[in-house]
Amino acid sequence: MIHSFVTYQCKADSKGRVTIPVGLKAVLDKALQENLILKPSIFKPCIELYPQGEWQEIMEKMRTKLNLFSKQHLDYLRKYTAGVKEAEVDATGRFLIPKPLCEFAKIDKEVVLAPALNFIEIWDKELYEQEINSISEEDFMALTEKIMGDDAGQ
Repeated sequence: MIHSFVTYQCKADSKGRVTIPVGLKAVLDKALQENLILKPSIFKPCIELYPQGEWQEIMEKMRTKLNLFSKQHLDYLRKYTAGVKEAEVDATGRFLIPKPLCEFAKIDKEVVLAPALNFIEIWDKELYEQEINSISEEDFMALTEKIMGDDAGQ
């Protein structure tokens, strides 16, 4: 699990390399010793970055849910893992977002790293701001009440 909910803004260079901000490096300390997993998001035009351990937990959960003798299950697994890439973090704290993933997420220069429980969303800054602003304050309040309000008083 990623124990940070701080959103970071940084830059991608012309090759798609992103330097992990210092605050996020501290949170990902152990995870940075292993490869990171990058995958296109299912629901939005962003990239999901998983520490190797978190990705392995997802794959283990899939192993228990999927029947490898079911065409439908194999189709799902194939689609879910399509575009998944490993990324190494170099000595300067940078990782490379492969070109197909940059194109998928429309990442140019300005990037937002937004933690989301067990992964980090990597967004083009403009698309991230559009996404955040696409939900009205009233809709957000109603959604908060719907999702989190059921536990009130327990």
